[in-house]
Amino acid sequence: MKQVPIGVSARHIHLSENHIERLFGSGYQLQVLKDLSQPGQFAAVETVAVVGPKGRFDKVRILGPARSKTQLEISRTDAFTVGVNPPVRESGHTEGTPGITLIGPAGEVTIEEGVIVAARHIHFHTDDAAQWGIVDKQLLTVKIDGERSLILEGVIARVSDQYALDMHIDTDEANAAGTKTGHIALILS
Repeated sequence: MKQVPIGVSARHIHLSENHIERLFGSGYQLQVLKDLSQPGQFAAVETVAVVGPKGRFDKVRILGPARSKTQLEISRTDAFTVGVNPPVRESGHTEGTPGITLIGPAGEVTIEEGVIVAARHIHFHTDDAAQWGIVDKQLLTVKIDGERSLILEGVIARVSDQYALDMHIDTDEANAAGTKTGHIALILS
């Protein structure tokens, strides 16, 4: 049986080094609040406000370390609230996506693109993927059992020796399935 732990990904932002400095001050370094399931990744103490055409979210958690490009990951419900229409994309694929304004304690930044609804995916360490015959970018079908069982299709396999086994879904998907971080999903195919 191919079981994988679920990680529910709430709205969050990845910032470039340049944007960290513009929002928090020259030379600023993010402080670790807690480590995440993926090695070397962390939720930062710091947050920013996110402002769209129709609304805003205060205290959007920053995930570190810094990335090459700033990217905001929100659910479809969040997108309605702030008034943007982001596509479902893999992380890092921000070309042609909406922009948004970010406000930090030392300044603000308006990004021209970078807002996505993250595509559901499973991080596989290369050893786990090899054991189960799964290859990078393979599309999987996954079942979440429970009171509101749900089958998710098109779950992207992301394989690397830098990853730890974990399935990432957003809050809309988790709510639809009645699941939460730490529950177990079953890979059907």
